[in-house]
Amino acid sequence: MQVGITGSSGFLGRALTASLEADGHKVRHLVRRPVSGPDERQWDGVHLAPEALDGLDAVVHLAGAGVADRRWSPAYKSVIRDSRVLGTEAVARAVAHAHIPVLLSASAIGFYGDRGDEVLDERSGPGEGFLPAVCLEWEAATEHAREHARVVMMRTGIVQGRGGGALGKQLLLYRLGLGAPLGSGRQWLSWISLTDCVAVVRHLLTSEVEGPVNLTSPNPVTNRDFTKAMGRAVHRPTLPVAVPGVVLRTVLGEMSTELLSGARVLPRALAQDGFSFAHPDIATALHAELHPAK
Repeated sequence: MQVGITGSSGFLGRALTASLEADGHKVRHLVRRPVSGPDERQWDGVHLAPEALDGLDAVVHLAGAGVADRRWSPAYKSVIRDSRVLGTEAVARAVAHAHIPVLLSASAIGFYGDRGDEVLDERSGPGEGFLPAVCLEWEAATEHAREHARVVMMRTGIVQGRGGGALGKQLLLYRLGLGAPLGSGRQWLSWISLTDCVAVVRHLLTSEVEGPVNLTSPNPVTNRDFTKAMGRAVHRPTLPVAVPGVVLRTVLGEMSTELLSGARVLPRALAQDGFSFAHPDIATALHAELHPAK
């Protein structure tokens, strides 16, 4: 199989590339920097020439500005939105013109917004706020490819894996014994291990599933339970007192909503398609990601 990937230098993109190439598949990197090898094609994040996709069996579109990379100023919120919506429009149009049969396009569980204890799956409607609005536009941008390709919108949860993502940002604090619940600690964390996330993407490349798919473990946890599991995984105590929401809002601004809100998301489409998770619970996932077998 020959697979084109945008965002292949990112956390998930690197792991997906390594997994595909280890099994003999060919990966074509769609990059925004100058091309440096025969397995790369350039695009600018807004325009993608259909010729860049010639010969591919599928495209996995992962590129987008990091939501947690910086404070959400009005300017950076525009960057978050445009990098997803305009980039996806470009990729979808190129997929259609090049007659690529499969497009797996990133989305996020931010689609659902802050929903308390409500149990959510792919049939649930969008939430309210900045990220749900971005996700709606992001997913709608795939429309250009839907008449020509099987399109999957991958609503990915918080990916737990060493070397990047949310876990990479938190690991040092936990190893110093400074891990603590955030806000009330009752907000739901819908997560997936990096290993399972890669396995799901590979499953979707050859599955017949289309439309929205939640890339989340079947067992979401509260922020407080995640904190306890992280402490056990790194063999360190965690702080008994939560970080107050007002502190997070003062330091992070509007971006703090990502930490203080939550959604209890289940992977109904994957369950119906027979996908089996290697790490269905948070303790197993953290142990596997932080203490890989040698």
